[in-house]
Amino acid sequence: MAAPSLGKRIWGWFFFDWASQPYNTLLITFIFAPYVQEMVGDGSRAQSAWGFGIGAAGIVIALLAPVLGALADTSGNRLTWIKGFSAMYVAGAGMLWFAAPSDFDLVLTLFWFALGMIGMEFATIFTNSMLPDLGPAEKIGRLSGNGWAFGYAGGLVALVVMLTLFAESGETGRTVIGIAPVLGLDPEAREGTRFVGPLTALWYAVFMVPFFLWVRDPKPPALPAGAVRRALAEVATTVRHLPRTPSLFAYLGSSMVYRDALNGMYTFGGIYAAGVLGWSVVDVGVFGILAIISGAVFAVVGGRADEAFGPKPVITACILILTGVAVAILFVSPTRLFGVPLAEGSPAPDVAFYILGVTIGAAGGVIQAASRTMMVRQADPARMTEAFGLYALAGKATSFVAPLAIGFATWATGSQQMGVTPLIALFLIGLALLAFVKPDGDRAAGSAARASA
Repeated sequence: MAAPSLGKRIWGWFFFDWASQPYNTLLITFIFAPYVQEMVGDGSRAQSAWGFGIGAAGIVIALLAPVLGALADTSGNRLTWIKGFSAMYVAGAGMLWFAAPSDFDLVLTLFWFALGMIGMEFATIFTNSMLPDLGPAEKIGRLSGNGWAFGYAGGLVALVVMLTLFAESGETGRTVIGIAPVLGLDPEAREGTRFVGPLTALWYAVFMVPFFLWVRDPKPPALPAGAVRRALAEVATTVRHLPRTPSLFAYLGSSMVYRDALNGMYTFGGIYAAGVLGWSVVDVGVFGILAIISGAVFAVVGGRADEAFGPKPVITACILILTGVAVAILFVSPTRLFGVPLAEGSPAPDVAFYILGVTIGAAGGVIQAASRTMMVRQADPARMTEAFGLYALAGKATSFVAPLAIGFATWATGSQQMGVTPLIALFLIGLALLAFVKPDGDRAAGSAARASA
């Protein structure tokens, strides 16, 4: 059989984003998180539990991500790793069906949720490391942006399917288009909303087929003797030598902080809207549709800007926008909007939150695509998977900071609104560290030094 063309390999790589995005869209943010809040009842307790569950998954990812990346660089065979972690994704998502209202077990629910999330994150490490194989360096930004846009489109379609056919309102038992959940699912048992788990698993299994058919790994599949020991030693050496590559070091620190803040916005967005504005699962889902459309459109626009100006100015602009959003959220409540008292039942807070959500979607899509491109510029081409393992480590090593900070601030102030104030500080710290990052990484500085010598 002839090898797939470059075009097919690129589209196959795009399909991972399409297949995996519903875990973020349907489970982490817009459908399952508000459902958990509804089952727990207390907004603060739900927000804390959600943070602890995601934080526990983040610890596992932080400990293993760089080792797995180094091992893949040593042995190759990234597709086998992706298949294994895909199985975790499907199992974790599918088991969320059993989070029934009549027998809701918060700990068990968070366990399966974390298992699927770990599978998704580890699979992402290996697929991200394939990005440099798909085109020359000057095209990477556009490819990354298009991939994010395609992923957002997949999340959007999955969310529309979920809202129109399955997710029922807890009050009416009807979906957003006014019908009972299809397939004979029982709205009283919330089977329509709980179907979000099996749907996410099935979606991934079906749409990963093009990925496995068309993507090829140029690295040799053989596992040499002592590969695991050598991988561990190489990770330790890489971490120890990070201060010798100051641009990479600064970028890992910067991205660690600003991505943590962005993930905080995504992770707690649904629970926040449900707790502060009283939104239902369906309301949050509609909000998600607008945010995803915005993210998809601007991921493409951001990819073009990345290609034209480089990822650093794009990331800087996005951090400033997201910081402004984090500040604005503090001034949106059912009774006041930016300090102006509102009449009871005014739609203004809902409209304002929709606008803020669209802005988060736009800036979030752009910054994630540009961050992936920036990592390619900062990393050693020979150790790309290990570098993305460290990138995942940077993204998860402090993943507990935003959830715990939000939880503590909420507890200390007694306000879900004031509870999000730590996000402002995290974005500003990330922006400060980004100032020390060279646009083309340490390799550019090394080449200039050799040229002058």
